[in-house]
Amino acid sequence: MTWDQLDRDARGRLRTLSKDNAERVGRHLVMAGALLDTDPETAYLHALAASRRAGRVDVVREAVALTAYATGRYAEALREVRTVRRLSGVDGMRPIEADCERGLGRPERALALAAAPASPAMTREDRIELAIVASGARLDLSQPDAALLLLEQPFVADAGGEIGERVAEAKVEVLRALGRIGEADALAATLPQPDEFADDVIFGEIDDPEREEGAP
Repeated sequence: MTWDQLDRDARGRLRTLSKDNAERVGRHLVMAGALLDTDPETAYLHALAASRRAGRVDVVREAVALTAYATGRYAEALREVRTVRRLSGVDGMRPIEADCERGLGRPERALALAAAPASPAMTREDRIELAIVASGARLDLSQPDAALLLLEQPFVADAGGEIGERVAEAKVEVLRALGRIGEADALAATLPQPDEFADDVIFGEIDDPEREEGAP
């Protein structure tokens, strides 16, 4: 994989680096993105390798935040999210920030983040993701009725596509917590089943981030 597979905005953020370094960092970012869903641990190593070369570039720290979050390193992900906000001046990762607080056993902080005014950088999908996180935080606090209300807000309940499926998955969990098993089972039956072979095929050679870092 090559660095020109990065989107234009990300490549632009790397222009402050030397050409050789930008290309090396870019390759690590491409690999981190490609492996995030199938092999998050290796994706995390690629993001760290990029950070060692370009730790003051916001898009690089964003990759570390996303991969740390995907591997359950919530304290590290939280630090990286805040670093991204400091470097970029943009509050664009609040759903992940809130879910990290949940992962660290602090649902009240997650709810406070969800209740704060939306930043201009937040999309409708971000707001829906934040509602899902807040619903989970309410479950953590044994408040399933409040959790359900969050998912039944019109802008959340009307979501379609992949984010709509995530809302439905969250609602299944809440309905089970409420003892409404029949409704939960009926909703779960409408969700697509995961492809058990989806993660078995990876196209192209996967670079070893540690090996590349040692290369001349």
